[in-house]
Amino acid sequence: MRMLTLTEAKLLIREPLALFWGLAFPMVLLAVMGLSSSDIDGLPLVAVYEPIVIAFIAVTFGLQGLPVQVASYREGRILRRLATTPAGPVRVIGAQLIVSLTVVLLATAGVLAVGRLGFAVPLPRQAVGFAVVAVLAATAMLALGMLIAAVAPTARSAGAAGTVLFFPLMYFAGLWTPRLSPTARHVGEFTPLGAATQALRDSMAGAWPHPLPLAVLGACTLACSVAAARLFRWE
Repeated sequence: MRMLTLTEAKLLIREPLALFWGLAFPMVLLAVMGLSSSDIDGLPLVAVYEPIVIAFIAVTFGLQGLPVQVASYREGRILRRLATTPAGPVRVIGAQLIVSLTVVLLATAGVLAVGRLGFAVPLPRQAVGFAVVAVLAATAMLALGMLIAAVAPTARSAGAAGTVLFFPLMYFAGLWTPRLSPTARHVGEFTPLGAATQALRDSMAGAWPHPLPLAVLGACTLACSVAAARLFRWE
C-alpha cells in the first residue's frame, strides 16, 4: 500500500496544472483577497474568505480531481488489469484517496499560513474543532467524488459532473457572495460545503462547531461512501 501511495503521489506531481489549481491557486486567491482593502461587517475580506477558500480546496480535489482520475483508470481498463495483480484495484483507489486527502490538508495548512503570516489573520482559536471539520469536509467531498467516479462511464463525463456540482456547492459556501440571503443561508446549512464553511468559521472564532454541520458532513461522507461502494463499476 505504501508503494502504491508513493506511486500515485509521483503521478500527481507530474501534473503541474492539477497541483497549481488545487494546491497553489487557493493560496494565491487568498493573497488577492488580502491585498484588498475591503471589509465585510467589520472584518477584513481575507478573514471572511479564508474558510471559503479552504472549502474550495476540498471541492477542487474531491469533485474535479479524484473522479476524473479514477474514471480514466476505468476507461483505460487499468482497474480491470489490476484485478489480476497482487496490487488489486481497491488498493489503487485507496492510494488515490490517501494522496488526495493528504494534499487537501497540506493546502489547508498553506492557506492558514498565508493568512497568518501575510495578513495577520488569527489561526483557529478552536484548533481541535477546526481539524475535525477540515478532515470531515475533505472526506465528504472525496466520498462525493468517488460516487461520481462510480457511475461516470468516462473521465470526461466525470469531469463534467464534478463541474456541474462545483458551482452550486461553492455558492452555498459563499464563494460568489459571502452575504447569502436568509433562505439561501438556511438551505446552505444542509449542503456539505455550506455546513463546512459555517463550522470552520465557528472554530476559527473559538467555538466548538455546531452539531448540525458536523452531522451534515458525516451523513454526506457515509451516504456517498456506501452508494459509491454499491454502484462502482470496474469496467
